Amino acid sequence: MSLKLGCIADDYTGASDLANTLTRQGLRTIQTIGVPEAGLALGEVDAVVVALKTRSVPAADAVARSLGALAWLRGEGAGHIMFKVCSTFDSTDAGNIGPVTEALAAALDASVVPVTPAFPETGRTVFQGHLFVGSRPLHESPLKDHPLNPMRDSDLVRVLARQSAQAVGLVALDCVERGAAAITARLAALGDIGVRSAIVDAVAERNLVSLGEAAFAMRLSTGASGLGLGLARAAVGAGQAAAVPAWPDVDGHAAIIAGSCSAATLEQIDAVEGTLPVARLDIDRLLGDAGYAAGMLAWAAERLADGPVLLGSSATPAVVGRLQSVHGAGAGARIEAALAELAAGLVGLGVRRLIVAGGETSGAVIDRLGVTAFEIGGEIAPGVPLLRSLGGEMMLFALKSGNFGGPGFFRAALGAMRTRK
Repeated sequence: MSLKLGCIADDYTGASDLANTLTRQGLRTIQTIGVPEAGLALGEVDAVVVALKTRSVPAADAVARSLGALAWLRGEGAGHIMFKVCSTFDSTDAGNIGPVTEALAAALDASVVPVTPAFPETGRTVFQGHLFVGSRPLHESPLKDHPLNPMRDSDLVRVLARQSAQAVGLVALDCVERGAAAITARLAALGDIGVRSAIVDAVAERNLVSLGEAAFAMRLSTGASGLGLGLARAAVGAGQAAAVPAWPDVDGHAAIIAGSCSAATLEQIDAVEGTLPVARLDIDRLLGDAGYAAGMLAWAAERLADGPVLLGSSATPAVVGRLQSVHGAGAGARIEAALAELAAGLVGLGVRRLIVAGGETSGAVIDRLGVTAFEIGGEIAPGVPLLRSLGGEMMLFALKSGNFGGPGFFRAALGAMRTRK
C-alpha cells in the first residue's frame, strides 16, 4: 500500500470530520484509532487518518504520539503528511499545535509549514490571520468557551507564536487569491527569513483549493478539514467523488451518549426530548455514587426494545466549572471515563448503533470499546460521517464534535443508521 495522503488527527471526532472530507473529494479513506498494529487489513486506500487523543494532553506526550504516527505513515509510503487540528484552533499557550507541528517538521526536514483552520463550509474563515466563526471573531463567539481549551484570542499568528519555539508568519488573503504559485512563493520567502510556520488566510473554498495545490507539493501541512479538502482536490482532481459504500444492515439497538456542553449539543438534546427517552445525568452522582451508573443502565434496558435512548451529561459551561471546583481539575477526565463505561454497558445490552456527541467523550468511548479502525460512509451533517467499525463485531457510529450539526442532528443520524423506531 502506498498512500497519497497520511493524516495525524489530534482527536477522534476531528479525525472523522477529516476522513469524511477526504472521502467526499474522492479519496478512499480509512480512519484508524491510534497507530495500527500489525495484521490490520486496510485494503486498497488512498488516505489514512490516524486518530490520536492528543489535543489536551501534555505537549511532550502529544509530540511523542504524533511522531509515532508519522513513523507508521512514512513506512506506508505517505506522500504528504497533514496534522489535523480543530477548526477553532483549540489549544493553550503551551500547545499542542505549535510543538507538534515543529516536531513533525523537524522529522520531515520541512522548511516552512502552512497552517490554517479555515473551513468556510462550516463557518470558519481566516482573514489577516484572525479566525472568524461566522461573522464574529473567535474570541467574541460562543465557541470561545471550550471547557478545556478556552480561546480568548482570535489572532492566530499570535496564538501560534506563543506556543512555538520558531518564528510564525502570515500568508495574507491578497496573496492567496493569486493562486497556488503565489502561495508557494510567499511560503518560500518566509522560509528564507527563518519563519518555520505560517498562518494562511482563507475565506472561500477556492482559497482552500489553491492552498491544497501548494501544500500537496510540500512535505507537511497543519490545519482543519478545509485544508484536507484542498489537499484531496490536489491528489485526485476536482469533481471526482468516491462512491459511498453499501453496507449491510447492522442488527441491534441504538443509543446516544451526549457529553458535550456546547450550545449546539444542548439544543440537539432539547430537539429529541419528548420523541425518545432522554436521561439527563446527574454528574455529581455519576462521579460519587457507585450505584448510579447501574441504575442508568437499568433505565436504558427497560426502554431499548422500543427504540433509541439518550443519556446526556451535557451541562452549561458554568455547571462544568462548578464540577471542576468540587471534584478537582481531573473532573473532566473522570466524567469522560464514566460516560465511556456507560457506553460499554449499553453495548453489553445489545446496542450496535451508537451516536456520541463531544470530542473528548468520543475518544473515551472508542478507547473503552477497543475499536481500532473505521470505514467511512455517507455524510450525516457537515463534518460528521457515518462510520462502520473494522475488526471485531460490526457496529455503526456517528462521532460528533460538540459544535457540529443542526438541531435535528440526532434524528438525522438515527435515520442514517436505518433506525426504524
